Amino acid sequence: MAENKKATAPVSSVGADGKQSLCNKHKEIIADLPSQGNLQATNNRGFCAEIQTDKQDRMDRLKTVSMTELYDTVYPPKIPIVDGLIYAGTYLFVGAPKVGKSFFMAQLGYHVSMGLDLWDYPVRKGTVLYLALEDDYARLQKRLSKMFGMESSENFHFATQSKNLNEGLEEQLNQFVKEHTDARLIIIDTLQKVREVSGDKFSYASDYEIVTKLKEFSDVHGICLLVVHHTRKMESSDSFDMISGTNGLLGAADGAFVMQKEKRTDNKAVLEVAGRDQQDQRLLLNFDREQCVWKLTKAETELWKEPADPVLEAVAKVVSEEQPQWSGTASELLQLLPEMDIQPNVLTRKLNIGAEKLFIDYGICYESSRGHSGRMVKLELVKA
Repeated sequence: MAENKKATAPVSSVGADGKQSLCNKHKEIIADLPSQGNLQATNNRGFCAEIQTDKQDRMDRLKTVSMTELYDTVYPPKIPIVDGLIYAGTYLFVGAPKVGKSFFMAQLGYHVSMGLDLWDYPVRKGTVLYLALEDDYARLQKRLSKMFGMESSENFHFATQSKNLNEGLEEQLNQFVKEHTDARLIIIDTLQKVREVSGDKFSYASDYEIVTKLKEFSDVHGICLLVVHHTRKMESSDSFDMISGTNGLLGAADGAFVMQKEKRTDNKAVLEVAGRDQQDQRLLLNFDREQCVWKLTKAETELWKEPADPVLEAVAKVVSEEQPQWSGTASELLQLLPEMDIQPNVLTRKLNIGAEKLFIDYGICYESSRGHSGRMVKLELVKA
């Protein structure tokens, strides 16, 4: 069954808008008469000025999306890197010097690159890049072999030097992601090593801008950027107020992890988690000094799981391992769901909104497109 291109919303952060003509083509020709002198040139200048004004008006115009357009659009799902803990986006990982951040980064990167569960959290396997900018390769070799023995990962990549953000870091990361299409996680250790050097480097605007640049990259590629940073010396009752720098860092990020110890020599630490796409958590960790890995002692916050949606549950049964694909109109889909007493357009909107949950919970990829018979639905069972 032929299908047209999937609908997307006219939002600049999702993708570049199609180019539109700034004005209609003009076929009028001004006669080039000697008596008119420079009349043609004069008229052309006025015509160009009108085009420039129209162009500026279009650039200045506020881009909006209606509620109807929101409901009628399928947005790409945000796939967890570590279920319930780390998602695609840009996150800060903050702690005092020598608290054990680099060991945690190596542990996380190894688990993601191997597809091994991190404690009780399921992990989705993918390529990992670790910019260990405060280390050298010899130190990394010793650390990793002590942590994981001789079993190496082909999907775990390291660099001890990189450009900073205003000298070409984004281009370097773009090239890496282009060469490794399954990249899920990039760790930058530390933020200070890649930030621009300027007179107002500690201002709110500067902090907000640097994280915004990183977030734009992570959003475009659908990966997680985990940026290691330090806490300030001043104590606070709110752990997230201890992030060094201004509130611009946390304000622009998708979330943050704050690791703290009561004493630097302690093996015990508290990891607090807050973000837009996951629940706030407080994890009690213990550092195994023999193996140099962090172990979960207790999760003080129990994760709340959203109740199952009866519509998504019913739709999920339409495909199976024996029949992994289905496509047709929303009306045809409803014929397979006699228990669903809803209109076809309502079903389509519920699927648009539930596309992420349908993928994460049931491993089903959902697409909606405009066909000759109206709005078409496609379901495909894939491995999430």
